[in-house]
Amino acid sequence: MTEVYVVDALRTPMGKRNGGLSGFHPADLGGAVMKELVDRSGVDPELIDDVIVGCISQFGAQAFNLARTAWLSAGLPESVPAVTVDRQCGSSQQALHFAAQGIRAGDYDLAIAGGIEVMSLVPLNCSGEWGEDLGVGYPFSGEGWTKRYGSDRVHQFMSGERIAEKWAITREETERFALASNQRAEQAWAEGRFDREVHRVNELDTDETIRRGTTLEKMATLKPITEGGILTAGTASQVADAATGVLLASAEAVERHGLTPRARIVSMVAAGSDPWLMLTAPIPATDKVLRKAGLGMDDIDLFEINEAFATVVLAWAHDTGADLERTNVNGGAIALGHALGATGTRLMVTLLHELERRGARYGLETVCEGGGQANATIIERV
Repeated sequence: MTEVYVVDALRTPMGKRNGGLSGFHPADLGGAVMKELVDRSGVDPELIDDVIVGCISQFGAQAFNLARTAWLSAGLPESVPAVTVDRQCGSSQQALHFAAQGIRAGDYDLAIAGGIEVMSLVPLNCSGEWGEDLGVGYPFSGEGWTKRYGSDRVHQFMSGERIAEKWAITREETERFALASNQRAEQAWAEGRFDREVHRVNELDTDETIRRGTTLEKMATLKPITEGGILTAGTASQVADAATGVLLASAEAVERHGLTPRARIVSMVAAGSDPWLMLTAPIPATDKVLRKAGLGMDDIDLFEINEAFATVVLAWAHDTGADLERTNVNGGAIALGHALGATGTRLMVTLLHELERRGARYGLETVCEGGGQANATIIERV
């Protein structure tokens, strides 16, 4: 199998709910990233074998294969195909896996993977909840599901609380973690760490989501999301709008087109776990991807794990032994926002750039996903 290389990776700024990106059509936002990837690399866009994009809420403006609409909306060649995938919060990470697998198999030479989600326009959970309102059913109401798991609603907020209970995580621990996420993101912008990875969109050139100047005292005043729980808006990922993209190439394509590879895909896995806890699969996924790569936790220089809730990362770190000082070093979704389908490649974009900034070698990314799943990826800077 051929090696798979990351040639370039970028993202839009993270737009807050009803903020600077909320007025964009998702296809236009994603198309801007695709066009920039092509322009920066100098690759003839006709040579791209496939465009694979993650998006969760495939409803309204995000329906009917958003990947294809975004590519064409950017004025890119009609001859290039595109497809949209949904593995919940890991959708764009799975898009990257599919693209890399196509290259490894010899079917692709060049591919773009990415993610798009404009949550200000297409709200969280709408594709399931609105379907019920329209009389076309709810995802978790089938006979087989209810026989196995019951009829109670499956909801990420309750899963975050179940993790807190099982791992005996306190509200104070989650708030200290969330404070660090915001402080790290604020420091990253102050030091210019995000400058290379963020593609300016119109007048927006910085993340809008960071809660600058927040304190433990402020977070302590927030009401829990669920009655009797410990999680609050301050310790959960933020609704956000964003698009992200990664250009991948085979070893042969790198040589043929004179490209400069920035990282090598070392190993990729997907894993499943309890769908009621839902958000714990990064734990087995981390073990699985390390074993596949023949590496240990001490070999990994930087970790990126999605901060769906603070409890997710704290439980993962407890069970894997991950060093939180090497985890989400520029902040995570609590500070930057979780634009659902765009998050997987947002983490990859940030991981790549920080590995380069530090001159480090290995990075590991993992994302918890609805249904009790996770993807995990290890890259090596070259």
